[in-house]
Amino acid sequence: MNDRLPRHIAFIMDGNGRWALKKGLKRSIGHRYGVKALKRIFEYVFELGINYMSIYALSKENLKRPKEEIQTLIELLNEYIDDCLPQLIKNKIRLNIMGDISILDDSSQQKIKMALEDTKHYSDKALNIAFNYSGRDEIIKAANQAIKDGHGEINQEIFEKYLYTASIPDPDLIIRTSGEQRISNFMLYQSAYSEIYFTKTLWPDFTKKTLDAALDDYKKRHRKFGDIK
Repeated sequence: MNDRLPRHIAFIMDGNGRWALKKGLKRSIGHRYGVKALKRIFEYVFELGINYMSIYALSKENLKRPKEEIQTLIELLNEYIDDCLPQLIKNKIRLNIMGDISILDDSSQQKIKMALEDTKHYSDKALNIAFNYSGRDEIIKAANQAIKDGHGEINQEIFEKYLYTASIPDPDLIIRTSGEQRISNFMLYQSAYSEIYFTKTLWPDFTKKTLDAALDDYKKRHRKFGDIK
């Protein structure tokens, strides 16, 4: 792998609804085109030799949206897992879910659990899907579980074992589409030293060329991790 490429890349896939509204379509159609963009980017990321990819599919705060839109997102999650599972197995990529999936029906939860089971033995590559996810909730949950397990004093090494990303490196690059410039409660702990790239491109229009531009920008950056070198 090119050592100037990120080891772990994360996407805040924003702009599906605006993309649809600009075209006079329902927001749900925008989400469907967003999945098409995800499929082509997923393949390209791993072709490039980037071993870890995270996507922000649904935040906990997004649950305030209309029920019809949330139902569409749940349906798309089910469809996407069905579609990508053969690729995950073929390419030895572990599926990892970040967030609370208890809002899903039993059938959807079972589908996810089976996909997690089918890919759990892969250790060198991973696809993280954040669904009904909150970075703040993740931190609170991790701290509470560590205390419950009897850790009187928690250090960084202990704490990180309780995160959804326990065995996965922190994201080197986070890309947010649609022109918004905020992190929106996504991977708050893990993004401490992530490089952030904002693009005005709406997620359904995100292409390999758009990703190449982001990676070219990343390669020019000098990551110091708090040092002065």
